[in-house]
Amino acid sequence: MTGSRENPGTGKPGSGKGEAEKKKKGEKPFEKMTKSELIQKIKDLQDQAERNYELYLRSQAEMENMRKRWQREKEEWIKFSNESLIKDLLPPLDALDQAIAHCAITNEDCLDSLKQGVELTLKGLKDALAKAGLEEVKAQGEAFDPNFHQAVSEMEDGSAEPGSVLSELQKGYLLNQRLLRPAMVVVNKKNRGSENEMDE
Repeated sequence: MTGSRENPGTGKPGSGKGEAEKKKKGEKPFEKMTKSELIQKIKDLQDQAERNYELYLRSQAEMENMRKRWQREKEEWIKFSNESLIKDLLPPLDALDQAIAHCAITNEDCLDSLKQGVELTLKGLKDALAKAGLEEVKAQGEAFDPNFHQAVSEMEDGSAEPGSVLSELQKGYLLNQRLLRPAMVVVNKKNRGSENEMDE
């Protein structure tokens, strides 16, 4: 049999948790309030709604400030993310400056000084970039690998293995084991004479 559930001991239909909570707090149900009590209740609820709305606006403003701060920090991080690499590149720059300054002061034949300066700079650059994860692709004398080498031409050299790299036109590089640029190479093509010998 379906019907309204009665509160135990009252015989009246249950009005849910709201009524029970009101009784605990000593509040009258709306139906039993006077007009002035209802007006006061409405004012109280309006005040509470305004306070809640103000808290909501504050939380929204705080979230926006956090978002802006995070964006600033992200931009700052991107701006200075290469700082350690740039610091490592400063000594090679100093080596070049010193080599050029030495030539200007001595007025001597500075070919050797410039050569030494360039060699020191190259070594310093390679060391700094290696610390950042840069690694040269092995090419000269290696078997041609299309994953790491880019063939620009073929030559025939009987003294080298067929399909091997004869010369490197431009170095290739890996950055933290990922290909950054393939090596441009000249590949040894198969010797027809050796193919004929194999067929015989």
